[in-house]
Amino acid sequence: MKKHIDIIKTAKKLIKEQLASLNTLIDRINEDFQIIVELISNNSGRLIVIGLGKSGIIGRKIVATLNSTGTLASFIHASDALHGDMGNINNNDIVLFISKSGNTEELIKLLPLIKKMNVKIIAMTGNKESYLAINSDFILDVSIIKEACPNNLAPTTSTTAQLVMGDAIAVSLLQLNNFTEEDFAKVHPGGSLGKKLNLSVNDLCDFHTQPLVLATDTLEKVIIAISSNRQGATAVSLDKKIIGIITDGDLRRMLETRQDISNVLASDLMTLNPKTINKNELAYKAFSIMKKYSITQLLVFSEDEYCGIIHLHDIVKHNIF
Repeated sequence: MKKHIDIIKTAKKLIKEQLASLNTLIDRINEDFQIIVELISNNSGRLIVIGLGKSGIIGRKIVATLNSTGTLASFIHASDALHGDMGNINNNDIVLFISKSGNTEELIKLLPLIKKMNVKIIAMTGNKESYLAINSDFILDVSIIKEACPNNLAPTTSTTAQLVMGDAIAVSLLQLNNFTEEDFAKVHPGGSLGKKLNLSVNDLCDFHTQPLVLATDTLEKVIIAISSNRQGATAVSLDKKIIGIITDGDLRRMLETRQDISNVLASDLMTLNPKTINKNELAYKAFSIMKKYSITQLLVFSEDEYCGIIHLHDIVKHNIF
Protein backbone atom coordinates (compact mmCIF):
# COMPACT_ATOMS: atom_id res chain seq x y z
CA MET A 1 0.00 0.00 0.00
CA LYS A 2 1.34 3.40 -1.00
CA LYS A 3 2.35 5.79 1.76
CA HIS A 4 0.30 8.98 1.92
CA ILE A 5 2.46 12.11 1.54
CA ASP A 6 1.92 15.80 0.96
CA ILE A 7 3.18 15.91 -2.63
CA ILE A 8 3.31 19.69 -2.90
CA LYS A 9 5.17 20.03 0.39
CA THR A 10 7.65 17.32 -0.63
CA ALA A 11 8.38 18.93 -4.01
CA LYS A 12 8.85 22.39 -2.51
CA LYS A 13 11.15 20.96 0.17
CA LEU A 14 13.30 19.32 -2.52
CA ILE A 15 13.64 22.56 -4.49
CA LYS A 16 14.53 24.55 -1.37
CA GLU A 17 17.20 22.01 -0.40
CA GLN A 18 18.69 22.08 -3.89
CA LEU A 19 18.74 25.88 -3.91
CA ALA A 20 20.53 25.92 -0.56
CA SER A 21 23.28 23.68 -1.93
CA LEU A 22 23.50 25.57 -5.21
CA ASN A 23 24.02 28.83 -3.34
CA THR A 24 27.22 27.39 -1.90
CA LEU A 25 28.59 27.07 -5.46
CA ILE A 26 28.77 30.84 -5.78
CA ASP A 27 31.73 31.08 -3.39
CA ARG A 28 33.60 28.46 -5.47
CA ILE A 29 33.52 30.63 -8.59
CA ASN A 30 36.96 32.10 -7.93
CA GLU A 31 40.37 32.58 -9.55
CA ASP A 32 40.75 28.81 -10.01
CA PHE A 33 37.50 28.77 -11.99
CA GLN A 34 38.76 31.67 -14.11
CA ILE A 35 42.04 29.84 -14.82
CA ILE A 36 40.12 26.74 -15.95
CA VAL A 37 37.84 28.72 -18.28
CA GLU A 38 40.79 30.58 -19.82
CA LEU A 39 42.69 27.30 -20.21
CA ILE A 40 39.79 25.78 -22.17
CA SER A 41 39.33 28.94 -24.23
CA ASN A 42 43.00 29.16 -25.21
CA ASN A 43 43.38 25.46 -25.97
CA SER A 44 43.72 24.40 -29.61
CA GLY A 45 42.04 21.02 -29.07
CA ARG A 46 38.74 19.84 -27.64
CA LEU A 47 37.39 19.48 -24.14
CA ILE A 48 36.92 15.73 -23.56
CA VAL A 49 34.32 15.07 -20.87
CA ILE A 50 34.45 11.67 -19.15
CA GLY A 51 31.93 10.26 -16.71
CA LEU A 52 29.64 7.35 -15.99
CA GLY A 53 26.27 6.76 -14.40
CA LYS A 54 24.25 9.88 -13.65
CA SER A 55 27.41 12.00 -13.86
CA GLY A 56 27.89 10.67 -17.37
CA ILE A 57 24.42 11.80 -18.35
CA ILE A 58 25.21 15.27 -17.03
CA GLY A 59 28.49 15.14 -18.94
CA ARG A 60 26.64 14.50 -22.20
CA LYS A 61 24.44 17.53 -21.58
CA ILE A 62 27.42 19.74 -20.78
CA VAL A 63 29.10 18.63 -24.02
CA ALA A 64 25.92 19.43 -25.97
CA THR A 65 25.78 22.91 -24.45
CA LEU A 66 29.46 23.57 -25.16
CA ASN A 67 29.22 22.47 -28.79
CA SER A 68 26.15 24.62 -29.37
CA THR A 69 27.85 27.70 -27.92
CA GLY A 70 31.16 27.59 -29.75
CA THR A 71 33.42 25.31 -27.67
CA LEU A 72 34.47 22.01 -29.27
CA ALA A 73 33.76 19.14 -26.88
CA SER A 74 33.26 15.37 -26.93
CA PHE A 75 31.88 12.92 -24.38
CA ILE A 76 33.46 9.54 -23.60
CA HIS A 77 31.93 7.05 -21.19
CA ALA A 78 34.54 5.96 -18.68
CA SER A 79 33.98 2.24 -19.39
CA ASP A 80 34.20 2.78 -23.14
CA ALA A 81 37.44 4.70 -22.67
CA LEU A 82 38.96 1.57 -21.10
CA HIS A 83 37.91 -0.46 -24.14
CA GLY A 84 39.22 1.59 -27.04
CA ASP A 85 37.68 5.06 -26.85
CA MET A 86 40.85 6.49 -25.36
CA GLY A 87 41.92 6.63 -28.99
CA ASN A 88 39.56 9.59 -29.36
CA ILE A 89 41.76 11.72 -27.07
CA ASN A 90 44.53 13.79 -28.68
CA ASN A 91 47.58 15.35 -27.06
CA ASN A 92 46.17 18.86 -27.49
CA ASP A 93 42.88 18.05 -25.78
CA ILE A 94 41.87 18.81 -22.20
CA VAL A 95 40.09 16.13 -20.17
CA LEU A 96 37.29 16.93 -17.73
CA PHE A 97 36.31 14.08 -15.40
CA ILE A 98 32.91 14.30 -13.69
CA SER A 99 32.34 12.18 -10.61
CA LYS A 100 30.57 12.81 -7.31
CA SER A 101 32.79 10.50 -5.27
CA GLY A 102 35.93 10.72 -7.40
CA ASN A 103 36.75 7.15 -6.35
CA THR A 104 34.86 4.93 -8.78
CA GLU A 105 36.70 1.86 -10.01
CA GLU A 106 36.60 2.87 -13.68
CA LEU A 107 38.14 6.27 -12.98
CA ILE A 108 40.87 4.80 -10.79
CA LYS A 109 41.84 2.49 -13.67
CA LEU A 110 41.54 5.17 -16.34
CA LEU A 111 43.19 8.18 -14.72
CA PRO A 112 46.82 6.91 -14.77
CA LEU A 113 46.46 6.06 -18.46
CA ILE A 114 45.17 9.56 -19.25
CA LYS A 115 47.97 11.16 -17.22
CA LYS A 116 50.54 9.35 -19.40
CA MET A 117 49.18 11.28 -22.39
CA ASN A 118 50.40 14.55 -20.83
CA VAL A 119 47.04 16.28 -21.23
CA LYS A 120 45.63 18.70 -18.68
CA ILE A 121 43.07 17.06 -16.39
CA ILE A 122 40.20 18.83 -14.66
CA ALA A 123 38.21 17.10 -11.94
CA MET A 124 34.60 18.12 -11.33
CA THR A 125 33.91 16.28 -8.11
CA GLY A 126 32.11 16.47 -4.82
CA ASN A 127 35.07 15.03 -2.95
CA LYS A 128 38.24 17.17 -2.88
CA GLU A 129 40.11 14.37 -1.06
CA SER A 130 39.30 11.73 -3.66
CA TYR A 131 41.72 9.85 -5.89
CA LEU A 132 40.42 11.85 -8.87
CA ALA A 133 40.90 15.22 -7.18
CA ILE A 134 44.38 14.44 -5.89
CA ASN A 135 45.57 13.26 -9.31
CA SER A 136 44.12 16.10 -11.40
CA ASP A 137 45.66 19.40 -12.41
CA PHE A 138 42.56 21.46 -11.57
CA ILE A 139 39.52 20.94 -9.37
CA LEU A 140 35.94 22.18 -9.77
CA ASP A 141 34.38 21.66 -6.35
CA VAL A 142 30.73 20.60 -6.67
CA SER A 143 30.32 19.19 -3.17
CA ILE A 144 26.85 19.47 -1.66
CA ILE A 145 25.28 19.55 1.79
CA LYS A 146 23.16 16.45 1.08
CA GLU A 147 21.15 14.85 -1.68
CA ALA A 148 17.55 15.96 -1.91
CA CYS A 149 16.61 12.29 -1.87
CA PRO A 150 15.18 11.56 1.62
CA ASN A 151 17.60 8.63 1.93
CA ASN A 152 20.51 10.85 0.83
CA LEU A 153 21.29 8.30 -1.86
CA ALA A 154 19.77 9.03 -5.28
CA PRO A 155 21.82 11.61 -7.23
CA THR A 156 19.63 14.72 -7.20
CA THR A 157 21.32 17.80 -5.78
CA SER A 158 24.76 16.49 -6.76
CA THR A 159 23.86 16.17 -10.44
CA THR A 160 22.14 19.56 -10.37
CA ALA A 161 25.33 21.11 -9.01
CA GLN A 162 27.35 19.45 -11.78
CA LEU A 163 24.94 20.75 -14.40
CA VAL A 164 25.01 24.30 -13.05
CA MET A 165 28.81 24.31 -12.91
CA GLY A 166 28.89 23.06 -16.50
CA ASP A 167 26.53 25.82 -17.58
CA ALA A 168 28.70 28.37 -15.78
CA ILE A 169 31.70 27.17 -17.79
CA ALA A 170 29.80 27.18 -21.08
CA VAL A 171 28.35 30.67 -20.66
CA SER A 172 31.68 32.07 -19.48
CA LEU A 173 33.35 30.62 -22.57
CA LEU A 174 30.55 31.94 -24.78
CA GLN A 175 31.15 35.49 -23.60
CA LEU A 176 34.94 35.18 -23.48
CA ASN A 177 34.99 33.96 -27.09
CA ASN A 178 32.48 36.64 -28.20
CA PHE A 179 30.06 34.01 -29.50
CA THR A 180 27.41 36.10 -31.24
CA GLU A 181 23.82 35.55 -32.31
CA GLU A 182 25.09 35.02 -35.86
CA ASP A 183 27.48 32.31 -34.62
CA PHE A 184 24.61 30.70 -32.73
CA ALA A 185 22.54 30.61 -35.92
CA LYS A 186 25.27 28.69 -37.77
CA VAL A 187 25.07 25.76 -35.37
CA HIS A 188 21.28 25.89 -34.87
CA PRO A 189 19.92 25.76 -38.43
CA GLY A 190 16.91 23.61 -37.58
CA GLY A 191 13.70 24.37 -35.72
CA SER A 192 12.01 27.70 -35.18
CA LEU A 193 15.10 29.17 -33.52
CA GLY A 194 17.30 28.35 -36.48
CA LYS A 195 14.75 29.71 -38.92
CA LYS A 196 14.45 32.92 -36.94
CA LEU A 197 18.20 33.46 -37.08
CA ASN A 198 18.81 32.20 -40.61
CA LEU A 199 15.87 32.73 -42.95
CA SER A 200 15.99 35.93 -44.96
CA VAL A 201 13.24 37.73 -46.84
CA ASN A 202 14.87 36.48 -50.03
CA ASP A 203 14.43 32.86 -48.84
CA LEU A 204 10.67 33.29 -48.37
CA CYS A 205 9.58 35.40 -51.31
CA ASP A 206 8.63 34.45 -54.85
CA PHE A 207 9.91 37.36 -56.88
CA HIS A 208 8.59 36.04 -60.18
CA THR A 209 5.56 38.25 -59.65
CA GLN A 210 6.11 41.92 -58.95
CA PRO A 211 2.65 43.48 -58.70
CA LEU A 212 2.86 47.06 -59.92
CA VAL A 213 0.51 49.75 -61.24
CA LEU A 214 0.99 53.34 -62.31
CA ALA A 215 -0.43 56.13 -60.18
CA THR A 216 -2.68 57.02 -63.14
CA ASP A 217 -4.03 53.48 -63.65
CA THR A 218 -7.74 52.78 -63.29
CA LEU A 219 -9.43 50.82 -60.51
CA GLU A 220 -9.83 47.89 -62.88
CA LYS A 221 -6.06 47.63 -63.38
CA VAL A 222 -5.50 47.90 -59.64
CA ILE A 223 -7.90 45.03 -58.95
CA ILE A 224 -6.25 42.87 -61.63
CA ALA A 225 -2.79 43.57 -60.21
CA ILE A 226 -3.83 42.63 -56.69
CA SER A 227 -5.89 39.58 -57.64
CA SER A 228 -3.23 38.18 -59.98
CA ASN A 229 -0.86 37.53 -57.09
CA ARG A 230 -1.31 36.07 -53.62
CA GLN A 231 0.20 39.00 -51.75
CA GLY A 232 -3.01 41.00 -51.45
CA ALA A 233 -1.32 44.21 -52.54
CA THR A 234 0.42 46.06 -55.34
CA ALA A 235 3.11 48.70 -55.50
CA VAL A 236 2.36 52.06 -57.16
CA SER A 237 4.88 53.92 -59.30
CA LEU A 238 5.22 57.42 -60.70
CA ASP A 239 8.02 58.49 -63.03
CA LYS A 240 9.59 55.03 -62.59
CA LYS A 241 9.79 55.42 -58.81
CA ILE A 242 7.81 53.48 -56.22
CA ILE A 243 5.71 55.99 -54.32
CA GLY A 244 2.97 53.95 -52.68
CA ILE A 245 1.17 50.69 -51.97
CA ILE A 246 -2.45 49.59 -52.37
CA THR A 247 -3.73 46.61 -50.37
CA ASP A 248 -6.95 44.65 -50.62
CA GLY A 249 -7.90 46.38 -47.38
CA ASP A 250 -7.64 49.74 -49.15
CA LEU A 251 -10.06 48.44 -51.79
CA ARG A 252 -12.59 47.35 -49.18
CA ARG A 253 -12.43 50.65 -47.34
CA MET A 254 -12.89 52.54 -50.61
CA LEU A 255 -15.99 50.50 -51.47
CA GLU A 256 -17.43 51.20 -48.04
CA THR A 257 -17.05 54.98 -48.38
CA ARG A 258 -17.60 55.70 -52.11
CA GLN A 259 -20.75 55.32 -54.12
CA ASP A 260 -19.27 56.35 -57.47
CA ILE A 261 -16.12 54.38 -58.27
CA SER A 262 -16.08 54.95 -62.02
CA ASN A 263 -13.27 57.52 -61.91
CA VAL A 264 -11.16 56.07 -59.12
CA LEU A 265 -7.44 55.93 -59.91
CA ALA A 266 -4.56 54.18 -58.18
CA SER A 267 -3.39 57.51 -56.76
CA ASP A 268 -6.74 57.86 -54.95
CA LEU A 269 -6.24 54.55 -53.12
CA MET A 270 -2.55 54.32 -52.38
CA THR A 271 -0.74 54.81 -49.12
CA LEU A 272 2.26 57.05 -49.67
CA ASN A 273 5.75 56.23 -48.39
CA PRO A 274 5.10 52.50 -47.88
CA LYS A 275 7.15 50.43 -45.46
CA THR A 276 9.95 48.55 -47.19
CA ILE A 277 12.66 46.02 -46.46
CA ASN A 278 15.81 44.84 -48.21
CA LYS A 279 15.56 41.31 -49.56
CA ASN A 280 18.70 40.25 -47.64
CA GLU A 281 17.28 41.22 -44.25
CA LEU A 282 16.11 38.48 -41.88
CA ALA A 283 12.48 37.45 -42.08
CA TYR A 284 12.37 38.12 -38.36
CA LYS A 285 13.05 41.80 -39.02
CA ALA A 286 10.25 41.88 -41.59
CA PHE A 287 7.91 40.42 -38.99
CA SER A 288 9.02 42.99 -36.43
CA ILE A 289 8.26 45.86 -38.81
CA MET A 290 4.82 44.43 -39.61
CA LYS A 291 4.07 44.04 -35.93
CA LYS A 292 5.24 47.55 -35.08
CA TYR A 293 3.06 49.22 -37.73
CA SER A 294 0.14 46.72 -37.64
CA ILE A 295 0.49 45.86 -41.33
CA THR A 296 0.68 42.59 -43.24
CA GLN A 297 2.74 43.50 -46.32
CA LEU A 298 6.12 45.06 -47.02
CA LEU A 299 7.58 46.11 -50.35
CA VAL A 300 10.86 44.31 -50.93
CA PHE A 301 13.85 46.02 -52.51
CA SER A 302 17.38 45.16 -53.55
CA GLU A 303 19.12 48.49 -53.12
CA ASP A 304 16.86 50.77 -55.24
CA GLU A 305 15.26 48.03 -57.32
CA TYR A 306 11.73 46.87 -56.51
CA CYS A 307 11.64 43.06 -56.20
CA GLY A 308 8.17 42.23 -54.99
CA ILE A 309 6.10 41.95 -51.82
CA ILE A 310 6.42 39.85 -48.66
CA HIS A 311 3.22 39.04 -46.81
CA LEU A 312 2.81 38.07 -43.19
CA HIS A 313 1.60 34.61 -44.21
CA ASP A 314 4.94 34.01 -45.98
CA ILE A 315 6.57 34.22 -42.56
CA VAL A 316 3.90 32.48 -40.50
CA LYS A 317 3.73 29.37 -42.68
CA HIS A 318 7.43 28.66 -42.01
CA ASN A 319 6.78 28.40 -38.25
CA ILE A 320 9.45 30.94 -37.40
CA PHE A 321 7.62 32.04 -34.26
